[in-house]
Amino acid sequence: MKLKASSLAAAVSAVLCADAWAVDPQYIKLSESLTFTPELKVGERYDDNFRAVEENEESSWITEITPTFVLGAEGRKSAYALTYSANTDIFHSSHKDDNTDHHLTADGALKFDARNLLKLKAGYHQVEDTAADDQNLTDGQRVENDKYTVANVGGVYTYGAQSARAQIDLSADYEELRYQNSDQVNAENERDTTALRTTFYYRVAPKTRALVEARHTNFDYVSNDRLNSDNIALLGGLTWDATARTSGTVKIGGEKKRFDDSSVDDASGSMWEVGVEWKPRTYSTFNLTTRRGIDEGDDGASSIETQSTTLSWGHKWLERLRSDVSYSYADNEYQDIDRDDKIKTVNLGLTYEMRRWLDVGVGYTYAEDDSSAIGESYERNIYSISVTASL
Repeated sequence: MKLKASSLAAAVSAVLCADAWAVDPQYIKLSESLTFTPELKVGERYDDNFRAVEENEESSWITEITPTFVLGAEGRKSAYALTYSANTDIFHSSHKDDNTDHHLTADGALKFDARNLLKLKAGYHQVEDTAADDQNLTDGQRVENDKYTVANVGGVYTYGAQSARAQIDLSADYEELRYQNSDQVNAENERDTTALRTTFYYRVAPKTRALVEARHTNFDYVSNDRLNSDNIALLGGLTWDATARTSGTVKIGGEKKRFDDSSVDDASGSMWEVGVEWKPRTYSTFNLTTRRGIDEGDDGASSIETQSTTLSWGHKWLERLRSDVSYSYADNEYQDIDRDDKIKTVNLGLTYEMRRWLDVGVGYTYAEDDSSAIGESYERNIYSISVTASL
C-alpha cells in the first residue's frame, strides 16, 4: 500500500507501509481516502518434528494458506489500517491437527500538529499451537494442542517535534491471554497484563539521540494468584538514524520482578535491548538484535530469565533474486525449577520476484533445544516452498 510523500506518512509508516509486504501490491481505491489491499500466500512445507518433542516425533507435509486483507484510510493528519489474516495449516499425516489461526489488528495515527502525535493499536488473535513449552503429554502421547486467544489495546503519545532537541513518549498497553483447552489445561497461565512506559529523548547530534526509559508492567493472573507480580525496569541508551551506514537503538539497564506472594522469590538482573542495522551496500543488509530480560514463567517456573541474540543477512543478488539468512540463540533459565533451555535456530531463504505482484520462495529451518529438563530437548527440520500473490 502506497502513502503520499508527507511528514505524516513518515510518522505512521508502520501503520500503512508497503515494506511490510513481501510483494509490492496495488490497492483497490474504494473512495478518495479509503483503500483495500488483498494478498494471498500459499505454501507447502515438510516438518520432521512438528510437535517439537524429544521422543515420539511426528512428521508431516503441511499445506499453508494465508489470505490477508488490509482496509486503509488516510486523511490530511491521520492514517488508519484494519488488517485481517487467516492462517490455515493442513497436516496431511495428522488431520486432527488441522487448524486456522485468526488475526485481526487495527492501527491508527493522528498528528495534531508538529509537536503532538498519537498512535493507537488494538488486536485480537486466535491461535492453535502444535509445538509449545508445555507439551500437554500423558504417557508420552499428546492430549491436546495449546489453544488460546490474545486481545490487546494500547497507544503511544509523543510530545515534541522530530527536529526538536527534546522529545517524550508516553505509552500504555493492556493485554488479555485466555486458553480454550478442555479440562482447564493451561488455565494457570491465563492473565491480564498492563504495561506503562515513559521514554525521554535528548538530541546529542544531528542524527543521534540519548534516551532514558522507565517501565512498569503488572501481571494479574486469573486463577494462579501465586504468580501475580510487577516488573519494574529502568534503561538508558542511544538511538541513531543512517549514521555511517548504520541505524539502531541500544538500551541498557536493570529489571526487577516483585511477586505479591511473599513465598515466591523476587527476580532481578541486568537488562538490555539492542537493534542495529548495517548496510555496507544498498543491496546488502545485516541486522543484529539482542535482548536480556525477565519473562513470565511456564511449566511450573515462577519466571524465566532469558537472553537471546539474532544475526541476519539479507542480500539482493540480482534485480529479482534475494536471499535471507539468520541465526538465533536463546538461553532460557527457568526460576524455581531445574531447567535451562539453550535454543538454536538457523533460517535460510531464497526469494525470486517473478512479477511485481508475485513472489516465489524456498526455505529451510533448523531448530534445536538443548534442555537440562528430562524430555524437553528436541531437534526439528523444516523445508518449505511458498507463493505470495497480490493485485
